[in-house]
Amino acid sequence: MNWTIEVVPVPVTDMDRAKEFYAERIGFAVDLDDEVSPGVRIIQLTPPGSRCSIALLEGMVTPPGAKTMEPGTLHGLQVCVTDIEAARAGLVERGVRVSPVRHLGPGGWEEGRGGTWNSFMTFEDPDGNGWVVQEAPSELSER
Repeated sequence: MNWTIEVVPVPVTDMDRAKEFYAERIGFAVDLDDEVSPGVRIIQLTPPGSRCSIALLEGMVTPPGAKTMEPGTLHGLQVCVTDIEAARAGLVERGVRVSPVRHLGPGGWEEGRGGTWNSFMTFEDPDGNGWVVQEAPSELSER
């Protein structure tokens, strides 16, 4: 049996602001924006080419035994692109504050591209949730 990661909840304070950020600035597709039951709104967005989506939730009751994340506490969620410099340029063009491209060198993090699988950049959403973008050598379907 496969265990696939398909949806990751991202805690936000303002659903519409977050939707605009992820859809218009980052370029995720809006799959769903619906009040699924009275007072419960879900916005689901998917990065281009990904089988895993993010969910912005409002009014959702926490399942028994589960914990909640406060807005701005999700960090390290990672997406991959095949051209990190083009991805960075697109984000900057759309007004996203993004780090320089960095790689892990002998002395730690250094600016500039690294070798295969060793080029990264970071950004945060309006609530401070932190994302990592890594350059991959090919599209996921080709690996």
